[in-house]
Amino acid sequence: MSAPNRDPGEREAPGHASAAYAVGDVARIAHISVRTLHHYDELGLLRPSGRSEAGYRLYDSADLERLQEVLFYKELGFRLDEIRELMASAAHDRGAVLREQRDRLAARALRLEAMLAVIDKTLASLEGRMQMSDEELFEVFGDFDPSEHEDEARARWGGTAAYRESARRTRGYTKDDWARFKRESDAVVNDLAALMDLAVAPDDARAVATAERHRLQIDRWFYPCSHEMHVELGRMYVADPRFAANYDAARPGMTQYLCDAIAANAARGEG
Repeated sequence: MSAPNRDPGEREAPGHASAAYAVGDVARIAHISVRTLHHYDELGLLRPSGRSEAGYRLYDSADLERLQEVLFYKELGFRLDEIRELMASAAHDRGAVLREQRDRLAARALRLEAMLAVIDKTLASLEGRMQMSDEELFEVFGDFDPSEHEDEARARWGGTAAYRESARRTRGYTKDDWARFKRESDAVVNDLAALMDLAVAPDDARAVATAERHRLQIDRWFYPCSHEMHVELGRMYVADPRFAANYDAARPGMTQYLCDAIAANAARGEG
């Protein structure tokens, strides 16, 4: 194998065993086309670390990590030339990049989740199935303005099963239904606060049971919510300051407490 061919500033990732992947293997692992990998090579965005004796591209584990960063940046809307410039920087730090990418994706997911709920309620109001004031439509989201992102939500989520299922269910909800949902949600928050006051650990059976109630509320009211999805939601709550502010207003640290209880519940439910 020839010597690695990397951009300036790129460091070998620690803790990885040496591995060599052919271009077809990388395409299969990353769910992209061989043609895309060739294009990335031509752009200098992702060059293989070596070549076989026959001249075929060979990628190592560090190359796959770099490819992951590229694909995350693409998901966030960056152009390929922008990605190349960012990743060629001498100050490039993979850990810092991934943390920033995660925060951006988590914030986007939460915004879209909120937008879906607002759109569903607005449709119900327009169709005469419920009466809600403007304040009621927006109060749950604080300073969030869904009108700025409705087109994005429809474009990105309109064809998903979760979007269709949420729309199907909420289409028939009345104002009383939404009030009942809020009472159920408040009950979970109050119970979490009581457990925290008693210094109950988040992996205690009582906290785990409360986290399961939280999951089942989502599952019952909006869309099927698996344990895995619930864990991701918990992480998003922690990452998004608006959600953290809402939960932590009841008890400081409740967002993280709920996230930990969700993780403990998932571990038991999938164990």
